[in-house]
Amino acid sequence: MTTPRPPLAVLVKGWPRLSETFIAQELVALEAAGHDFEIWSLRHPTDVKRHPLHERLKAKVFYLPEYLYEEPARVWAGRAAAQTLPGYAEAYRVWRKDLRRDPTHNRIRRFGQACVLAAEMPGAVLGLYAHFLHTPSSVARYAAIMRGLPWSFAAHAKDIWTSPEWELREKLAADTHGAVFGATCTAFGAKHLQDLADLRSRVDLIYHGLDLSRFPAPPARQWRRAGDPLHMMSVGRLVEKKGFDRLIAALALLPADLDWHWTHIGGGGLGALLEDMAADAGIAHRITWRGACDQPEVIDAMRAADLFVLPSRIAKDGDRDGLPNVLMEAASQLLPILSTPVSAIPEFIISGTHGVLSEDAPEALAAAIQQMAGEPENTAGMAEAALKRLRRDFTMDPGIARLSARLNGMLSQ
Repeated sequence: MTTPRPPLAVLVKGWPRLSETFIAQELVALEAAGHDFEIWSLRHPTDVKRHPLHERLKAKVFYLPEYLYEEPARVWAGRAAAQTLPGYAEAYRVWRKDLRRDPTHNRIRRFGQACVLAAEMPGAVLGLYAHFLHTPSSVARYAAIMRGLPWSFAAHAKDIWTSPEWELREKLAADTHGAVFGATCTAFGAKHLQDLADLRSRVDLIYHGLDLSRFPAPPARQWRRAGDPLHMMSVGRLVEKKGFDRLIAALALLPADLDWHWTHIGGGGLGALLEDMAADAGIAHRITWRGACDQPEVIDAMRAADLFVLPSRIAKDGDRDGLPNVLMEAASQLLPILSTPVSAIPEFIISGTHGVLSEDAPEALAAAIQQMAGEPENTAGMAEAALKRLRRDFTMDPGIARLSARLNGMLSQ
Protein backbone atom coordinates (compact mmCIF):
# COMPACT_ATOMS: atom_id res chain seq x y z
CA MET A 1 0.00 0.00 0.00
CA THR A 2 1.41 3.37 -1.03
CA THR A 3 1.68 5.99 1.71
CA PRO A 4 -0.12 9.22 0.71
CA ARG A 5 2.23 12.14 0.08
CA PRO A 6 1.52 15.38 1.95
CA PRO A 7 -0.08 18.44 0.37
CA LEU A 8 2.46 21.03 1.60
CA ALA A 9 6.12 21.44 0.65
CA VAL A 10 8.20 23.46 3.15
CA LEU A 11 11.44 25.02 1.93
CA VAL A 12 14.26 25.87 4.33
CA LYS A 13 17.85 27.05 3.89
CA GLY A 14 19.27 24.08 5.75
CA TRP A 15 18.03 21.36 8.05
CA PRO A 16 18.70 21.03 10.88
CA ARG A 17 20.33 24.28 12.02
CA LEU A 18 21.09 24.99 15.68
CA SER A 19 20.74 28.73 15.18
CA GLU A 20 17.19 28.43 13.79
CA THR A 21 15.35 26.84 16.69
CA PHE A 22 12.35 29.06 15.92
CA ILE A 23 11.82 27.21 12.64
CA ALA A 24 12.00 23.80 14.27
CA GLN A 25 9.59 24.95 17.00
CA GLU A 26 7.11 26.18 14.40
CA LEU A 27 7.24 23.06 12.24
CA VAL A 28 6.79 20.72 15.20
CA ALA A 29 3.80 22.83 16.30
CA LEU A 30 2.29 22.77 12.78
CA GLU A 31 2.51 18.98 12.77
CA ALA A 32 0.75 18.93 16.15
CA ALA A 33 -1.94 21.18 14.62
CA GLY A 34 -2.58 18.56 11.95
CA HIS A 35 -0.48 19.79 9.03
CA ASP A 36 1.18 17.17 6.87
CA PHE A 37 4.25 18.29 4.94
CA GLU A 38 7.66 17.38 3.60
CA ILE A 39 10.76 19.52 4.03
CA TRP A 40 12.94 20.48 1.09
CA SER A 41 16.30 21.86 2.19
CA LEU A 42 18.59 23.95 0.00
CA ARG A 43 21.66 22.94 2.00
CA HIS A 44 22.98 19.93 3.84
CA PRO A 45 23.46 20.28 7.61
CA THR A 46 26.76 21.61 8.93
CA ASP A 47 26.03 21.52 12.67
CA VAL A 48 27.29 18.43 14.46
CA LYS A 49 24.76 18.70 17.28
CA ARG A 50 20.97 18.67 17.09
CA HIS A 51 18.36 20.10 19.41
CA PRO A 52 15.92 17.61 20.99
CA LEU A 53 13.24 19.55 19.11
CA HIS A 54 14.64 18.34 15.78
CA GLU A 55 14.08 14.74 16.82
CA ARG A 56 10.38 15.41 17.40
CA LEU A 57 9.69 16.31 13.77
CA LYS A 58 8.11 13.46 11.81
CA ALA A 59 8.28 15.07 8.35
CA LYS A 60 10.54 13.56 5.71
CA VAL A 61 13.47 15.75 4.67
CA PHE A 62 14.77 15.96 1.10
CA TYR A 63 17.92 17.80 0.05
CA LEU A 64 18.05 19.74 -3.19
CA PRO A 65 21.41 19.97 -4.99
CA GLU A 66 23.36 22.43 -2.82
CA TYR A 67 25.63 23.28 -5.74
CA LEU A 68 24.44 22.36 -9.21
CA TYR A 69 27.80 21.00 -10.37
CA GLU A 70 27.78 18.43 -7.56
CA GLU A 71 24.74 16.58 -8.97
CA PRO A 72 24.73 17.30 -12.72
CA ALA A 73 22.64 14.29 -13.73
CA ARG A 74 19.94 15.14 -11.22
CA VAL A 75 19.93 18.81 -12.27
CA TRP A 76 19.66 18.05 -15.99
CA ALA A 77 16.96 15.45 -15.38
CA GLY A 78 15.09 17.96 -13.23
CA ARG A 79 15.29 20.63 -15.89
CA ALA A 80 14.16 18.23 -18.62
CA ALA A 81 11.13 17.26 -16.54
CA ALA A 82 10.44 20.87 -15.58
CA GLN A 83 10.40 21.90 -19.24
CA THR A 84 7.35 19.68 -19.77
CA LEU A 85 5.38 21.55 -17.09
CA PRO A 86 2.79 24.10 -18.24
CA GLY A 87 4.33 26.97 -16.30
CA TYR A 88 7.97 26.42 -17.22
CA ALA A 89 8.11 29.06 -19.97
CA GLU A 90 6.67 31.71 -17.64
CA ALA A 91 9.00 30.70 -14.82
CA TYR A 92 11.95 30.92 -17.21
CA ARG A 93 10.84 34.39 -18.33
CA VAL A 94 10.52 35.59 -14.72
CA TRP A 95 13.91 34.12 -13.81
CA ARG A 96 15.65 35.70 -16.83
CA LYS A 97 14.23 39.08 -15.82
CA ASP A 98 15.55 38.53 -12.29
CA LEU A 99 18.93 37.38 -13.62
CA ARG A 100 19.39 40.57 -15.63
CA ARG A 101 19.04 42.56 -12.40
CA ASP A 102 21.00 40.08 -10.28
CA PRO A 103 23.58 38.37 -12.53
CA THR A 104 25.04 36.07 -9.88
CA HIS A 105 25.84 32.38 -9.53
CA ASN A 106 23.36 32.25 -6.66
CA ARG A 107 20.54 33.37 -8.97
CA ILE A 108 21.46 30.61 -11.43
CA ARG A 109 21.55 28.06 -8.61
CA ARG A 110 18.08 29.15 -7.46
CA PHE A 111 16.59 28.30 -10.84
CA GLY A 112 18.38 24.95 -11.03
CA GLN A 113 17.13 24.02 -7.59
CA ALA A 114 13.62 25.14 -8.55
CA CYS A 115 13.67 22.86 -11.60
CA VAL A 116 14.64 19.88 -9.44
CA LEU A 117 12.00 20.81 -6.85
CA ALA A 118 9.25 21.20 -9.46
CA ALA A 119 10.21 17.87 -11.04
CA GLU A 120 10.55 15.86 -7.81
CA MET A 121 7.70 17.24 -5.68
CA PRO A 122 4.87 14.71 -5.54
CA GLY A 123 1.68 15.40 -7.44
CA ALA A 124 -0.20 15.66 -4.14
CA VAL A 125 1.46 19.00 -3.31
CA LEU A 126 -1.06 21.83 -3.29
CA GLY A 127 1.18 24.67 -2.12
CA LEU A 128 4.64 25.72 -0.98
CA TYR A 129 5.78 27.52 2.16
CA ALA A 130 9.31 28.95 2.36
CA HIS A 131 11.24 30.05 5.41
CA PHE A 132 13.11 33.27 4.54
CA LEU A 133 12.14 35.73 1.84
CA HIS A 134 15.41 35.70 -0.10
CA THR A 135 16.84 32.48 -1.61
CA PRO A 136 14.29 29.90 -0.33
CA SER A 137 11.38 32.07 -1.50
CA SER A 138 12.96 32.53 -4.92
CA VAL A 139 13.24 28.76 -5.33
CA ALA A 140 9.66 28.34 -4.10
CA ARG A 141 8.38 31.07 -6.43
CA TYR A 142 10.01 29.68 -9.58
CA ALA A 143 8.89 26.12 -8.76
CA ALA A 144 5.37 27.29 -7.92
CA ILE A 145 5.08 29.05 -11.29
CA MET A 146 6.23 25.89 -13.08
CA ARG A 147 3.69 23.75 -11.26
CA GLY A 148 0.86 26.31 -11.18
CA LEU A 149 0.71 26.27 -7.37
CA PRO A 150 0.31 28.96 -4.70
CA TRP A 151 3.24 29.75 -2.43
CA SER A 152 3.82 31.61 0.81
CA PHE A 153 6.70 32.61 3.04
CA ALA A 154 7.89 33.42 6.52
CA ALA A 155 10.30 36.38 6.66
CA HIS A 156 12.65 36.98 9.55
CA ALA A 157 15.53 39.49 9.55
CA LYS A 158 18.40 39.44 7.04
CA ASP A 159 16.07 38.36 4.25
CA ILE A 160 13.97 41.49 4.78
CA TRP A 161 16.72 44.04 5.15
CA THR A 162 19.31 42.89 2.61
CA SER A 163 17.00 41.94 -0.29
CA PRO A 164 16.63 44.53 -3.08
CA GLU A 165 13.37 46.45 -3.08
CA TRP A 166 12.42 45.36 -6.59
CA GLU A 167 12.56 41.73 -5.54
CA LEU A 168 10.54 42.26 -2.38
CA ARG A 169 7.86 44.16 -4.29
CA GLU A 170 7.53 41.45 -6.92
CA LYS A 171 7.32 38.69 -4.31
CA LEU A 172 4.56 40.70 -2.63
CA ALA A 173 2.31 41.39 -5.63
CA ALA A 174 -0.23 39.09 -7.26
CA ASP A 175 0.47 40.28 -10.81
CA THR A 176 4.16 39.30 -10.54
CA HIS A 177 3.53 35.78 -9.21
CA GLY A 178 3.90 36.92 -5.60
CA ALA A 179 3.10 34.99 -2.47
CA VAL A 180 -0.49 34.31 -1.44
CA PHE A 181 0.56 35.47 2.01
CA GLY A 182 3.63 36.17 4.04
CA ALA A 183 4.20 35.94 7.78
CA THR A 184 6.86 37.84 9.64
CA CYS A 185 7.81 37.79 13.27
CA THR A 186 8.07 41.49 14.19
CA ALA A 187 5.83 44.53 13.86
CA PHE A 188 8.89 46.42 12.64
CA GLY A 189 9.41 44.03 9.74
CA ALA A 190 5.69 43.61 9.05
CA LYS A 191 5.19 47.34 8.49
CA HIS A 192 8.14 47.49 6.11
CA LEU A 193 6.82 44.60 4.01
CA GLN A 194 3.22 45.83 4.12
CA ASP A 195 4.39 49.16 2.73
CA LEU A 196 5.92 47.29 -0.23
CA ALA A 197 3.02 44.90 -0.87
CA ASP A 198 0.18 45.44 -3.33
CA LEU A 199 -2.21 44.60 -0.47
CA ARG A 200 -1.25 45.21 3.16
CA SER A 201 -3.29 42.15 4.13
CA ARG A 202 -0.83 40.00 2.19
CA VAL A 203 1.61 40.29 5.14
CA ASP A 204 0.71 39.06 8.62
CA LEU A 205 2.48 39.86 11.89
CA ILE A 206 2.90 36.45 13.55
CA TYR A 207 5.27 36.36 16.50
CA HIS A 208 7.16 33.11 16.92
CA GLY A 209 6.54 33.21 20.62
CA LEU A 210 7.91 30.53 22.87
CA ASP A 211 6.59 27.05 23.56
CA LEU A 212 7.02 27.17 27.32
CA SER A 213 6.27 23.45 27.61
CA ARG A 214 9.77 22.82 26.19
CA PHE A 215 11.49 24.70 29.03
CA PRO A 216 11.90 23.97 32.71
CA ALA A 217 10.23 26.26 35.21
CA PRO A 218 12.51 29.17 36.13
CA PRO A 219 14.94 28.41 38.94
CA ALA A 220 14.41 29.70 42.47
CA ARG A 221 17.16 32.25 42.04
CA GLN A 222 19.39 33.40 44.85
CA TRP A 223 19.86 36.91 43.54
CA ARG A 224 23.41 38.19 43.69
CA ARG A 225 24.33 41.14 45.88
CA ALA A 226 26.05 44.27 44.61
CA GLY A 227 29.55 43.11 45.53
CA ASP A 228 29.22 39.51 44.35
CA PRO A 229 30.91 38.14 41.22
CA LEU A 230 28.93 38.79 38.02
CA HIS A 231 28.54 35.92 35.57
CA MET A 232 27.36 37.20 32.18
CA MET A 233 26.48 35.07 29.16
CA SER A 234 25.47 35.51 25.54
CA VAL A 235 24.06 33.21 22.87
CA GLY A 236 24.42 34.12 19.23
CA ARG A 237 26.41 33.57 16.09
CA LEU A 238 29.76 35.31 15.90
CA VAL A 239 28.74 37.65 13.09
CA GLU A 240 28.73 41.42 12.75
CA LYS A 241 25.08 42.08 13.53
CA LYS A 242 25.34 40.42 16.96
CA GLY A 243 27.74 43.14 18.13
CA PHE A 244 30.08 40.95 20.16
CA ASP A 245 33.09 43.00 19.06
CA ARG A 246 31.62 46.00 20.84
CA LEU A 247 30.77 43.91 23.87
CA ILE A 248 34.39 42.80 24.17
CA ALA A 249 35.46 46.42 23.96
CA ALA A 250 32.90 47.20 26.69
CA LEU A 251 34.13 44.41 28.93
CA ALA A 252 37.64 45.85 28.71
CA LEU A 253 36.26 49.11 30.15
CA LEU A 254 34.77 47.53 33.30
CA PRO A 255 36.38 48.68 36.55
CA ALA A 256 38.99 46.51 38.23
CA ASP A 257 36.86 46.07 41.36
CA LEU A 258 34.06 44.32 39.42
CA ASP A 259 34.67 40.56 39.47
CA TRP A 260 33.11 39.39 36.23
CA HIS A 261 33.16 36.49 33.76
CA TRP A 262 31.51 36.20 30.34
CA THR A 263 30.49 32.97 28.60
CA HIS A 264 29.66 32.90 24.91
CA ILE A 265 27.66 30.14 23.19
CA GLY A 266 27.46 29.91 19.42
CA GLY A 267 29.51 29.41 16.28
CA GLY A 268 30.38 31.84 13.52
CA GLY A 269 33.15 33.16 11.33
CA LEU A 270 34.43 35.94 13.60
CA GLY A 271 35.53 33.63 16.41
CA ALA A 272 39.29 33.92 15.90
CA LEU A 273 39.13 37.69 15.45
CA LEU A 274 37.10 38.17 18.64
CA GLU A 275 39.37 35.89 20.66
CA ASP A 276 42.34 37.95 19.47
CA MET A 277 40.50 41.14 20.50
CA ALA A 278 39.97 39.74 23.98
CA ALA A 279 43.62 38.71 24.26
CA ASP A 280 44.83 42.14 23.10
CA ALA A 281 42.55 43.77 25.70
CA GLY A 282 43.98 41.57 28.45
CA ILE A 283 40.62 40.00 29.34
CA ALA A 284 40.87 36.57 27.65
CA HIS A 285 41.14 34.84 31.05
CA ARG A 286 37.68 36.18 31.96
CA ILE A 287 35.97 34.71 28.88
CA THR A 288 34.79 31.18 28.05
CA TRP A 289 34.03 30.35 24.41
CA ARG A 290 31.79 27.28 24.39
CA GLY A 291 31.00 27.11 20.68
CA ALA A 292 27.73 25.65 19.39
CA CYS A 293 25.56 24.00 22.05
CA ASP A 294 22.24 22.20 22.00
CA GLN A 295 19.26 23.73 23.73
CA PRO A 296 19.50 21.82 27.03
CA GLU A 297 23.09 23.07 27.35
CA VAL A 298 21.98 26.62 26.60
CA ILE A 299 19.23 26.49 29.22
CA ASP A 300 21.58 25.05 31.83
CA ALA A 301 23.96 27.95 31.17
CA MET A 302 21.14 30.46 31.47
CA ARG A 303 20.07 29.04 34.83
CA ALA A 304 23.63 29.43 36.14
CA ALA A 305 24.20 33.00 34.88
CA ASP A 306 23.42 36.41 36.41
CA LEU A 307 22.97 38.52 33.27
CA PHE A 308 22.16 37.83 29.61
CA VAL A 309 23.78 40.22 27.15
CA LEU A 310 22.87 40.54 23.46
CA PRO A 311 24.45 43.70 21.96
CA SER A 312 22.70 43.51 18.55
CA ARG A 313 23.42 46.20 15.97
CA ILE A 314 22.86 46.96 12.30
CA ALA A 315 25.59 45.51 10.09
CA LYS A 316 27.19 47.45 7.26
CA ASP A 317 25.09 45.59 4.66
CA GLY A 318 21.86 46.39 6.52
CA ASP A 319 21.52 42.98 8.14
CA ARG A 320 20.05 43.05 11.65
CA ASP A 321 18.22 40.90 14.14
CA GLY A 322 14.44 40.68 14.26
CA LEU A 323 13.26 39.61 17.70
CA PRO A 324 15.81 37.02 18.81
CA ASN A 325 14.22 34.00 20.46
CA VAL A 326 17.15 33.79 22.89
CA LEU A 327 15.79 36.88 24.65
CA MET A 328 12.54 35.07 25.36
CA GLU A 329 14.45 31.96 26.38
CA ALA A 330 16.49 34.03 28.85
CA ALA A 331 13.28 35.55 30.22
CA SER A 332 11.81 32.06 30.66
CA GLN A 333 14.66 31.28 33.07
CA LEU A 334 14.28 34.53 35.01
CA LEU A 335 17.64 35.73 33.68
CA PRO A 336 18.00 39.55 33.55
CA ILE A 337 18.51 40.95 30.07
CA LEU A 338 20.77 43.66 28.64
CA SER A 339 20.32 44.29 24.93
CA THR A 340 20.00 47.13 22.41
CA PRO A 341 17.00 48.91 20.84
CA VAL A 342 17.55 47.36 17.39
CA SER A 343 14.65 46.32 15.14
CA ALA A 344 11.95 44.57 17.16
CA ILE A 345 13.78 44.03 20.43
CA PRO A 346 11.78 46.91 22.01
CA GLU A 347 8.59 45.02 21.10
CA PHE A 348 9.48 42.58 23.87
CA ILE A 349 11.80 44.55 26.18
CA ILE A 350 10.74 47.98 27.37
CA SER A 351 13.94 49.44 28.75
CA GLY A 352 13.83 49.93 32.49
CA THR A 353 10.81 47.64 32.84
CA HIS A 354 11.72 44.24 31.39
CA GLY A 355 15.45 44.74 31.07
CA VAL A 356 17.86 47.42 29.88
CA LEU A 357 18.28 48.48 26.25
CA SER A 358 21.58 50.27 25.81
CA GLU A 359 23.17 51.96 22.83
CA ASP A 360 25.73 49.62 21.30
CA ALA A 361 28.76 51.87 21.89
CA PRO A 362 31.26 50.12 24.20
CA GLU A 363 31.08 52.96 26.75
CA ALA A 364 27.28 52.71 26.92
CA LEU A 365 27.33 48.92 27.24
CA ALA A 366 29.95 49.09 30.00
CA ALA A 367 27.90 51.66 31.89
CA ALA A 368 24.76 49.50 31.59
CA ILE A 369 26.59 46.43 32.88
CA GLN A 370 27.85 48.38 35.88
CA GLN A 371 24.38 49.78 36.54
CA MET A 372 22.72 46.35 36.48
CA ALA A 373 25.51 44.83 38.58
CA GLY A 374 25.28 47.61 41.14
CA GLU A 375 21.47 47.57 41.44
CA PRO A 376 20.66 43.87 41.92
CA GLU A 377 17.16 44.41 43.35
CA ASN A 378 16.10 46.55 40.39
CA THR A 379 17.72 44.07 37.99
CA ALA A 380 15.84 41.18 39.59
CA GLY A 381 12.58 43.10 39.34
CA MET A 382 13.07 43.60 35.60
CA ALA A 383 13.70 39.88 35.12
CA GLU A 384 10.46 39.06 36.93
CA ALA A 385 8.59 41.58 34.76
CA ALA A 386 10.04 40.07 31.58
CA LEU A 387 8.89 36.59 32.60
CA LYS A 388 5.36 37.90 33.21
CA ARG A 389 5.34 39.64 29.81
CA LEU A 390 6.55 36.46 28.10
CA ARG A 391 3.78 34.40 29.68
CA ARG A 392 1.12 36.99 28.90
CA ASP A 393 2.01 38.15 25.37
CA PHE A 394 4.66 35.96 23.77
CA THR A 395 3.64 32.33 23.99
CA MET A 396 3.61 30.26 20.82
CA ASP A 397 0.02 29.09 20.47
CA PRO A 398 -1.69 32.25 19.11
CA GLY A 399 0.83 32.60 16.29
CA ILE A 400 0.60 28.94 15.32
CA ALA A 401 -3.18 29.17 15.18
CA ARG A 402 -2.98 32.17 12.85
CA LEU A 403 -0.32 30.60 10.63
CA SER A 404 -2.25 27.34 10.48
CA ALA A 405 -5.36 29.19 9.28
CA ARG A 406 -3.40 31.01 6.57
CA LEU A 407 -1.82 27.77 5.33
CA ASN A 408 -5.17 26.00 5.27
CA GLY A 409 -6.60 28.89 3.29
CA MET A 410 -3.79 28.68 0.75
CA LEU A 411 -4.10 24.91 0.33
CA SER A 412 -7.86 25.12 -0.22
CA GLN A 413 -7.55 27.51 -3.16
